[in-house]
Amino acid sequence: MPSGLTKKQVKKSLKNSVLDAASYSSMAGLTQNYITPYALAMNATTTQVGFLTAIPYLAMILTQMIAPTLAERAGSRKRFILAGAFLHSLVWLPICLIPFIFQTNRIWWLILFVTLCVAFDSIGNAPWNSMMADLVPEQIRGHYFSYRTRISAMVSLLLSFVAGGILQLLTKNIFLAFSMIFAGASISRFFSTWFLSQMVEPPAVKPKTKQASIFELSLTLGSTNIGKFIIFNALLTFTTNLASPFFSVYMLSDLKFNYLTYFIATAIPTLITLLCIPFWGKIVDRNGNVKVLRVTMLFIPLLPILWLVSKSPYYLCGVQVLSGFAWAGCNLAVSLFLYVATQAENRTRYIALNNVLMFTGVSLGALLGGIIAPHVPLVLRNNLLTIFLISGVARILVVAIFLPKISEVRPVAEASVSEILFGGPQFSRVRGFSDVVFRRAKQNRKTKEK
Repeated sequence: MPSGLTKKQVKKSLKNSVLDAASYSSMAGLTQNYITPYALAMNATTTQVGFLTAIPYLAMILTQMIAPTLAERAGSRKRFILAGAFLHSLVWLPICLIPFIFQTNRIWWLILFVTLCVAFDSIGNAPWNSMMADLVPEQIRGHYFSYRTRISAMVSLLLSFVAGGILQLLTKNIFLAFSMIFAGASISRFFSTWFLSQMVEPPAVKPKTKQASIFELSLTLGSTNIGKFIIFNALLTFTTNLASPFFSVYMLSDLKFNYLTYFIATAIPTLITLLCIPFWGKIVDRNGNVKVLRVTMLFIPLLPILWLVSKSPYYLCGVQVLSGFAWAGCNLAVSLFLYVATQAENRTRYIALNNVLMFTGVSLGALLGGIIAPHVPLVLRNNLLTIFLISGVARILVVAIFLPKISEVRPVAEASVSEILFGGPQFSRVRGFSDVVFRRAKQNRKTKEK
């Protein structure tokens, strides 16, 4: 059990964290795939869509740089997280009212309010991850977070379906439809804040020595395992976001998908996450985070390139299936690697540093993609397909150069890629070896504690 907490308190907190995830995912399902369509309904250009992603993430970078210090001054990670969550829930209200309040410059008002929304949401990210790392026992992290992610995916999928249905039914009054959706997002985030307030915060580990600043930690990135991982994650995020903001533009503006088809295409990755996250949770616990990254990186660099093959909605839905499978494993491995590769006393700062560089990657990627999109040579008579190709090639280079430099940090069972994906005649031996490794690791920890 986490130091200072009873088993009952931990159980209550983990339950409320799942309820928080469900409420937060309600908000995410209503919004994450519909901000860009909202902007397009206001006649946003491709460059403005890039700004809509890039500028809010610049705000996220700033919040991550100050979040650890502010959380420490607040005296409680939980109190700090709650303040950001409450403000986050409020900002959705002006977003839903933009078409009815502003007659000009609507896109720029949207960018402003989305920037505030993202800032308030992200400021509690590092303290929340630090608190959850202290709260969730190490031996069940893969299982617990895969379960939590599964609940999140299920709720997000359901609410995304609701949002898509509202937009399809109210196509002739589209701004009313968007206002209903974003008002629902605000209510969902209020519930999320309530469930967060019911959790019990584990006592924070006090550092024995003076903590290094985020800037000081950044100077050591190239020489440490966690640092190399953070660099890899940031570059992967950058190359991914060269293309990510523009898939919606491509489907709605170039392929002329209606809202129902768009919903199906964007909901598929969430559905696949729901189905396969238990699989990835078991693999992470048994074979480690780095092995999962190596498996998923066989697919992730190819995903944007596959969009060049066909315009068929059925084909693109197949690509989305592969996307959901690969990103589910990657995202789980990334979050859990940060937990196991950092010490408790400096975990918040390392997570904040990872977020700073990751959000920088999102911002610069989206900004660069939006700026160069109108000027790149056409591939298959479409500039966005050129951006997708550039993103895929850049991902391949990042994976080939940086992923081999990252090492696992805990005892895990060895298994080949084929054994992980398909099983095999030796899989039972792998499982037996894993059990021995984990038993010995547990015995060693008990011996050290004594």
